[in-house]
Amino acid sequence: MKRILFVCTENANRSQMAEGFARHFGGEGVAAWSAGSRPSGMVNPKALAAMGAIGIDLSGHTSKSLASLPAEPWDAVVTMGCGDACPHLPAALRDDWALTDPRDLEGDAYSHVRDEIADRVRDLLGRLGISPATREH
Repeated sequence: MKRILFVCTENANRSQMAEGFARHFGGEGVAAWSAGSRPSGMVNPKALAAMGAIGIDLSGHTSKSLASLPAEPWDAVVTMGCGDACPHLPAALRDDWALTDPRDLEGDAYSHVRDEIADRVRDLLGRLGISPATREH
């Protein structure tokens, strides 16, 4: 099982969606987590709605800090354009996805970021040797 961590500043949008996609597409081959360098304390309702619209339920997710994560090695750590606000965490594979923060976006613009995250998660799983589930989103 590959351990993947997605990090953004608030852990309210991008990293939450990435975690949801990793679990959805990676199935039993993935233990996915997300966290924020300055967590907002809640998952953005837009993220809940955007993911729910494609059948992925994030209602059980919470916005959490990096300090709340288990102190175990990561197979992959992906930061989401948070620059210096995201500390370096050791991992076999590190990547930064300079994605637009969709917090203030609406409708199709928000969905576009969601869909880009889905594509990047599928690619990441492939690079980790995990065949993404053939489920649609």
